[in-house]
Amino acid sequence: MAIVSQTDLILQRREWKRNGKRVICATGAFDLLHPGHVRLLEHARGLGDLLVVGVRSDASRAAEDAASSTPLAPFVNPGNERAEILANLAAVDYLTQFDEPTAREFIARLAPEVVAKGGQLTSNQNEFLDDEAARSSGFDDEAARSSGARVIRIPLEPGFSTARLLERIKHLSA
Repeated sequence: MAIVSQTDLILQRREWKRNGKRVICATGAFDLLHPGHVRLLEHARGLGDLLVVGVRSDASRAAEDAASSTPLAPFVNPGNERAEILANLAAVDYLTQFDEPTAREFIARLAPEVVAKGGQLTSNQNEFLDDEAARSSGFDDEAARSSGARVIRIPLEPGFSTARLLERIKHLSA
């Protein structure tokens, strides 16, 4: 697995496309990595030839916070540490960080065949059943589709979430 710049990744993507490689992309904060994250990435990896993971950087949260009327909690783990941990998962082929509040620009530049996302949309098709996961991923269905990617929803693992881990930590320290 390699941690690469977005520029290097996009150049590599051109070669993959010429060679007919099917690229799968997953994005998120991946803060407090848990089995749900790992299973999502393993499932996503099985959908194509290469799994590229876009991790929200600390600057991404700062940009989102600046645009928000209420301050957002910072990530627990710094972006470089989250990237290093993910880089060591067997399912991940390439990893990069993105600084924007959403993954829209990154997905558009990468132009993967598939964007894998955890969770399911509610009946109005605009709201996630798991709002925390949607916000932390910086994910945008329409951006993925406009780049030509197919969006595949991977069901969330029951009982696993960063919010649940944070609650557990609060109770331990109380």
